[in-house]
Amino acid sequence: MSVAVLAFGLNHTSAPVSVRERVSMPVDLVKPALEGLRATFGGAVREAAILSTCNRTELYCAAEGQVAEHLPAWLAEHNRLEAAALRPHLYRHQHDDAVRHAFRVASGLDSMVLGEPQILGQMKDAVRAANEAGALGTLLHQLFQRTFSVAKEVRSQTAIGAHSVSMAAAAVRLAERVFGQLEDARTLFIGAGEMIELCATHFAAQRPRSMVVANRTIERAETLAGRFSAQTMKLADLTERLAEFDVIVSCTASSLPILGLGMVERATRQRRHRPMVMIDLAVPRDIEPEVGRLDDVYLYSVDDLGRLVQSGTDARRAAVVQAEAIIETRVQGFMHWMQSREVVPVIRDLHQAADERCGPPSSSARAACWRAASRPRPCWNSWRTG
Repeated sequence: MSVAVLAFGLNHTSAPVSVRERVSMPVDLVKPALEGLRATFGGAVREAAILSTCNRTELYCAAEGQVAEHLPAWLAEHNRLEAAALRPHLYRHQHDDAVRHAFRVASGLDSMVLGEPQILGQMKDAVRAANEAGALGTLLHQLFQRTFSVAKEVRSQTAIGAHSVSMAAAAVRLAERVFGQLEDARTLFIGAGEMIELCATHFAAQRPRSMVVANRTIERAETLAGRFSAQTMKLADLTERLAEFDVIVSCTASSLPILGLGMVERATRQRRHRPMVMIDLAVPRDIEPEVGRLDDVYLYSVDDLGRLVQSGTDARRAAVVQAEAIIETRVQGFMHWMQSREVVPVIRDLHQAADERCGPPSSSARAACWRAASRPRPCWNSWRTG
């Protein structure tokens, strides 16, 4: 049976953070998920990779056609969810639509922050994890290599990343809405990953009164804090010290909330109801959403920041048109490569049959035949599936 390229999942446009966090896969769970997927479908899933970020969880497959309709049930069961509740938020792309989707994602055209560069690195990490899990083969390897090449071409030949407002910059803007200038703000960063580093860079430029980094691994906190002359603290000290801070930015890989309603409520009483800005960039969320109901707390999720960063989108519309044109050309190139892979075994079998009947053809005739086989055949798909 023929193998198709599939792209399946959900993202910030199809599902709110309350849904995305329930199917998010930290990096240590990607390999077991890939193993479970292939065990469920057997040889019908030839290759697979999982891309899971704050804004999307997507599965890329080289699989037999009947697999696509069963993927929603697999994803729901894997995450112990009801398929009926998850299904409205899912999308599925096949064949050239799947290739186009991969190219758009890597180029930043499908991001919450249009043109943001982090997604390309995240996709490379996903491919590396799939390769280490033994889940990549020729088809997806070629797809992702071309994906990375297209993303580089889009960024170098268009202004897709210009005028963009990053999530980190948006976090600063939200804090400034409440406190005005941030020179007197005491700022706490929970986590020590790439997003926290970006946020710390933007906040440091505003010269807040103090910056503190809290992390499960204190060594990583010290490394990050050293870049900004910040202090560090243990996560275990949050309960006692939370009231000290005016701005809290959190982004960890925890599967459970770090800051609960009770903890934050106690902190607001200790602060005598002075306002707190809490920015939760994690998926799953680090801060219980009920915290947002407290009168003195301004809680923002990753989706809230996403709405703010859309402000610079209009200036990049022309770049989007250019990027889409580049992507469309490269999609057709990849589909031509796939068709050539399918044709080659057929031509080889025909050659063998002809050799057995008539003897080997001349070298010039064989070369002409191979050249003809490598050209696009507009009617090939209809013939093959008709």
